[in-house]
Amino acid sequence: MEKTVEQMALELAQLMEDGKGQDVSVLDISKLNSWTDYFVIVTVTSSAQAEGMYRYVKEYNKENGLEFHQTAHKSPQGNEWILLDLGAIVIHLMTKEARDFYELEKLWHAGVKLR
Repeated sequence: MEKTVEQMALELAQLMEDGKGQDVSVLDISKLNSWTDYFVIVTVTSSAQAEGMYRYVKEYNKENGLEFHQTAHKSPQGNEWILLDLGAIVIHLMTKEARDFYELEKLWHAGVKLR
């Protein structure tokens, strides 16, 4: 049986948590925009941890066939917020400082929090 995008978003969240990501959340924002369906938001404690999670996501994609677009560093220093664009799922790897500053959960409060 083929996995739904929601199942994959939740699996990716679990993968991030297994990689010691903190405060992992999943937001269903599919009814709020046309460019993605889910955000997975993760607090990371170091750039090394973020790079490890990046590798986990690439491996997961090989097994599950999600899109993988060029990743982006959303902060001037390049390591405060790393965005992984998987098409229907966007993963945000953020330091605690970046997460507190941008408050994505508040910005996208109309989305449904799945986790």
